[in-house]
Amino acid sequence: MKNFHDIIIAPVITEASMDKINDKKYTFKVQKDATKPEIADAVEKAFGVKVAVVNTMIMNRKPKRRGYTSGYTAEWKKAIVTLTADSKTIEFFEGMN
Repeated sequence: MKNFHDIIIAPVITEASMDKINDKKYTFKVQKDATKPEIADAVEKAFGVKVAVVNTMIMNRKPKRRGYTSGYTAEWKKAIVTLTADSKTIEFFEGMN
């Protein structure tokens, strides 16, 4: 059984993700094989909130060059978690807004 620390890898801090916080949508980098119910359960346990919807997407690898050397970025999974209207906000993101 997976622990919620294993499922949620890191929050995604970008301008686009910070704009969605007003709508109670939070973005996380999650384990690639995690399912939507597992992600919802992990966010509820980690932050003590109620999750309404979880949207997931695979962020494909991109080609990158650094001088002569070329390679690819890592492929990862992103989850956008929408909280219910009566749920409290996630305090971790409050100081960044």
